[in-house]
Amino acid sequence: MCFNRKKSGEKNGLFDSIASAYGIFFGFQKRRYSSVIDRVSESVDISSCRKILDVGCGTGALCAALSSRGFDVTGIDLSSKMLAVAMKKQENKKINFLQASVLERLPFEDKAFDISIASFVAHGIKAEERKIMYSEMARVTKYLVMIYDYNGNRSIITDIAERLEGGDYFNFIKTAEAELKASFSDVRRLNTGKLSALYICEPKRLQKAQITLSLAGRH
Repeated sequence: MCFNRKKSGEKNGLFDSIASAYGIFFGFQKRRYSSVIDRVSESVDISSCRKILDVGCGTGALCAALSSRGFDVTGIDLSSKMLAVAMKKQENKKINFLQASVLERLPFEDKAFDISIASFVAHGIKAEERKIMYSEMARVTKYLVMIYDYNGNRSIITDIAERLEGGDYFNFIKTAEAELKASFSDVRRLNTGKLSALYICEPKRLQKAQITLSLAGRH
């Protein structure tokens, strides 16, 4: 795969080192994700969906929020220490966690999941890596790929934090929708906060007869 393995390893080491501290914010993150899921449910009927893949699940807060609503959730992350924290959480006992990278072929069959979600992963990797991620998420997903990340709005604090992280934030916020529209057959943006948005994407060659997904305002 065409991505920088050295930098990928360095970032993995960073997330390993902050896993314990990151776990402290689990409750806050779960509440935030629950609010986002409620917003999604108002715009998209996902009641027929059961199996969800969380790409870059970290300590599993999004997984927990989804599991509490009855979804069958699988979480993947490259950081073994993040996954170790996730598996210790009582709320995550029903969740299947697996160490894997979306920048390589995932150990799942085509269309194994109804929905796949990546939360604040896309902005941290380069554009060529995002193409790989979008392609692999589309491969394993039947109905909807959701990218939860920054929108085009900026703040000084976020700018400083993202510059220190060394990801591709500054390019991502300029090109996110264009990139997604090049990779998926349909893209809808749902703003979830001043700086964040959920990009709801339909994989190309979607067999719409398999499920009814009623987007608000769409006939």
